[in-house]
Amino acid sequence: MTDTQFPNEVQPFSIEGANVRGRLVRLGQAYGEILGSHDYPEPVGNLMGELTTMTAALANSLKYDGLFILQTQSDGPVSMMVVDVTSDGTIRGYARHDSDSFAAGYEIDKAVPHIMGSGHIAFTVDQGPDTERYQGITELEGASLAECAQSYFRQSEQLETALLLTSDAANKRAAALMIQKMPATGEGAEQRLKLTPEEDDESWRDAVILMSSMTTEELLDPGLSSWDLLYRLYHETGVRLYDNKPLKFQCRCSAEKVLATLASFSPEDLADMKSDDGLIVATCEFCLTEYKFDDDSLAAHRAR
Repeated sequence: MTDTQFPNEVQPFSIEGANVRGRLVRLGQAYGEILGSHDYPEPVGNLMGELTTMTAALANSLKYDGLFILQTQSDGPVSMMVVDVTSDGTIRGYARHDSDSFAAGYEIDKAVPHIMGSGHIAFTVDQGPDTERYQGITELEGASLAECAQSYFRQSEQLETALLLTSDAANKRAAALMIQKMPATGEGAEQRLKLTPEEDDESWRDAVILMSSMTTEELLDPGLSSWDLLYRLYHETGVRLYDNKPLKFQCRCSAEKVLATLASFSPEDLADMKSDDGLIVATCEFCLTEYKFDDDSLAAHRAR
């Protein structure tokens, strides 16, 4: 059953006296609706919770108007996962996996090498057809999704990042805690405190050490608010919370979009797609909605 009491939000914050900003993401109902009726094995469902909350945390740290997409491609039992979140706070995602592989038993603590195998993760910002897409790609290196993301930011963005991810597919709760060291140059650099390099490094190390003291049980506890969690961690130095952003599951599929895609295929390809009763059946991989089209509906769409 989906936990309707657990928050569905991203909470931005900064640590007083340090050039450190962060995001706390907690998802209950939205995560449950992403899992929906996919019937994922528990390790896959947990991995989807981690990717979903990580995507929300990263998206909220960016300024964009459109879509932020996180997608993995790999050669393991979980061959692909994708999560996207709009700048309005709607989120969706799904995973492709080999069900037979999980009969042997895979453990989430070695998610990347054991469940996902070798591959890459792509970070994409899509702000519409009239803008240039931004994309960053990094190899899946490390024992967890958090380690992969940290490696990407350290190597590609030159941005120190620490991530804590956890999820509980059985109870439909997932959370991410992310902190980043504010950049010394570029956008946002003017907001930095004037600290010596030694003070800057020490405050970052302290923030990471304190973050690592947070338990997964605390992050997934519905009795603790975002304020409770962040105050527990950073009350000695001080923590400042900014306006939180609600998140909700929403799929953007529609019959019109599916028809537009089908219209791009040749008549020969469309004929191969037809079932015995002459219908083309398309299922949205995000929400599992099934769309059925006959020749008349395709012809009417082409005639527009």
